[in-house]
Amino acid sequence: MPDHSSYASRLREIADALDAMRPPSDDGLTPHPDTLDVINNRHTKRGQFNYAVPEVLQLQRRVRQYHADTGVPHGDVVTMAVDTWLRVMGYPPNGTLARKTPT
Repeated sequence: MPDHSSYASRLREIADALDAMRPPSDDGLTPHPDTLDVINNRHTKRGQFNYAVPEVLQLQRRVRQYHADTGVPHGDVVTMAVDTWLRVMGYPPNGTLARKTPT
């Protein structure tokens, strides 16, 4: 009998990647539920995310304005935007951010 374990392994990787992607919604900018769980957990370890961006886009000013209007912390705005874009482009996080279900 032929060994299909390599195919099964690859199919499992694909299935895991599909599971990690954002479920379809009417609003393409809706953050993934797992991302929201991570952001809303006050014990989530955070790190710096510094990149040079074109000043002409006024990203810092716009993020500050969004924060002033909504109260969403600056880091959470960047987290949701970058994570959503990367997931849509086919780059979900490695491993699982599986949502914890109550036991």
